[in-house]
Amino acid sequence: GSGKTPGCGIIERVGGVWFWVFVGPALVLAAVSLRGEGRRLDWVRTRLNALQRSDWPQATVIVPVKGHDEGLAENLGALASLDYSNYELIVAARLATDIPPGVVPPGARVVLAGASDPDTGEKIANLLAAVAAARPESTVLAFADSDGRPQPGWLKALVLALDQPEAAAATGHRWDFPKRASWESLARRVWNAIIAGGFGPGAPFAWGGATAIRREDFAALRIADYWRGHVSDDWRLTHAVRDSGRRIAFAPGAMVAARDSTGWSGFLEWATRQLILTRVHEPKLWSLSAFATTWYCASMVVCIRAGLEGNPVGPLCLAAQIGAGTWKSWSRLRLARVPFPEESGWLRRWGWSQLALVAPVTWVWLYTHAASAFRSTIRWRGNRYRLSRAGAKRL
Repeated sequence: GSGKTPGCGIIERVGGVWFWVFVGPALVLAAVSLRGEGRRLDWVRTRLNALQRSDWPQATVIVPVKGHDEGLAENLGALASLDYSNYELIVAARLATDIPPGVVPPGARVVLAGASDPDTGEKIANLLAAVAAARPESTVLAFADSDGRPQPGWLKALVLALDQPEAAAATGHRWDFPKRASWESLARRVWNAIIAGGFGPGAPFAWGGATAIRREDFAALRIADYWRGHVSDDWRLTHAVRDSGRRIAFAPGAMVAARDSTGWSGFLEWATRQLILTRVHEPKLWSLSAFATTWYCASMVVCIRAGLEGNPVGPLCLAAQIGAGTWKSWSRLRLARVPFPEESGWLRRWGWSQLALVAPVTWVWLYTHAASAFRSTIRWRGNRYRLSRAGAKRL
């Protein structure tokens, strides 16, 4: 006899051993990624309907500004008109010239950090100066980014999430609704939706564009010490919360709309910077993501090659793999509709891109993983930094 078992013969007839070595795990990963999507959507809807509280603590909202962002005046205006009875808005910058004329809304305070430790990221230096200047009666500190536009209930959602058991911080994330829907901006939306769609009952990290923490916890967890000498405010705050044994609560009502557009170079630089920061601060997470992305793309290549060689199993497995990704993208579209009903028109017009671009953007993920694999230097808002887990060095 040939010495082959009947099982091996079947495998070879439907693609070969190496085909299934690559494609089998990719199909399993794709199927596993679909678990819990319905429960996630139900949980988000429940939390959005829970914005009820008899009293709201006084709060300070801090937004750092460095130059012009598309829609900056409107974004700051949204932060100045939140549905919250007692809060102050601080616009923080290193120099007055960093704030474009006419964008600071009435009633907002401007805090200038001035010169600071050169190895502390400029954004963190601005945040620290604003925290020190926050009014004494504020018991909650909330942080926003200048390129996002929150909804009126943004601050309430963050404060309410702080009431969850063991929560030391609360966070949201961003959904992209670019006003000028270029291919690059739509691709960035799909790239970023993979991250935003992973938030649910637990938050994997605190996102700096929508985070709140009680003032007493900011001091007790030594957030300022974690920040000094570093660039990433969100990863360092995440580490401080984890080191304390507490958790970060996700607030679906604190999701932020990003309406700015981008070009290919800007998108790829931004995405690569996100992964460099992740590799430096969360190497295990970066490695897991890089491994899964590489395997997924390799499986696609193997399926295409099998199809070109006349094996019908290859196209079928490729369709199953892409189909699972498309279904997950559809789930992310449903998630985006819940906190942003006013964006239904945008989603009707451009929602197809979330489905059509999921496979191509997987390759963008592969590129950005490769681009971030051996780099520790980033450019951010005009400054260059060399990063390490121990700290940053401005170049």
